[in-house]
Amino acid sequence: MAGILFIISAPSGSGKSTLVGELRKQVTNVDFSISWTTRPPRGSEENGREYHFTSREEFERMRDAGLFLEYAEVFGNYYGTSRLSLEDARRQGHDLLLDIDVQGAAQVRRSMPEAVSIFVMPPTPKVLRTRLRNRSRAEGVVNESELYRRLSEASKEIENYRDYGYILVNDILDRTVAQLEAIVLAERYYRNGEPIAFRSSRVLEVAAACRQTNSQDRLKPVLEAFGIGGSNGQQQLPFGDDLDED
Repeated sequence: MAGILFIISAPSGSGKSTLVGELRKQVTNVDFSISWTTRPPRGSEENGREYHFTSREEFERMRDAGLFLEYAEVFGNYYGTSRLSLEDARRQGHDLLLDIDVQGAAQVRRSMPEAVSIFVMPPTPKVLRTRLRNRSRAEGVVNESELYRRLSEASKEIENYRDYGYILVNDILDRTVAQLEAIVLAERYYRNGEPIAFRSSRVLEVAAACRQTNSQDRLKPVLEAFGIGGSNGQQQLPFGDDLDED
């Protein structure tokens, strides 16, 4: 079986890591590429579990040696995906899931246009702000200026949704996990002829409904909530009064 490369992107705080963790509990032979980063660990994060933490100098050495499939600088820190992750997954015939930002995803799509790209959106700025604040509190630090910056950045990232093949709105976790699972199973079916053992027609229907081209009605209120509108999807007013609520 030829491994499929899945790209998943989302604004910080959208629940992407939780979705990936739940997917890997339910679907076998999906490897997860642990990214390299120059940012310091947060809270209970451990080296080699959430990220490979390294210095800026070492990251730049690896970058210059061509060891990254993609890399980007986000909020002043480098993030990158090692080429070795893809090679290992392919050798085992496993799929590989990349958790990367919109910059890195664009790099991968240019070099590997066959990759399956998935964008995860929070349902509203208010929900995203609450998730970000709760995460900051769990880490012991709530920085309102940093919170506002991440909310503003989220709106800019969401503008890139048209570059992705599938769109998920993470409003109800169990449903979003089921949609992500359906996408993986459907792509295996179409690309590798892998049978879907249970309720195959329903799985294919769920995946098809998540295609970006079939998601416009579902996405419209989300885009409007983030101030993204117009025929070209330009950002308008970012968050309205949401930031003033606690």
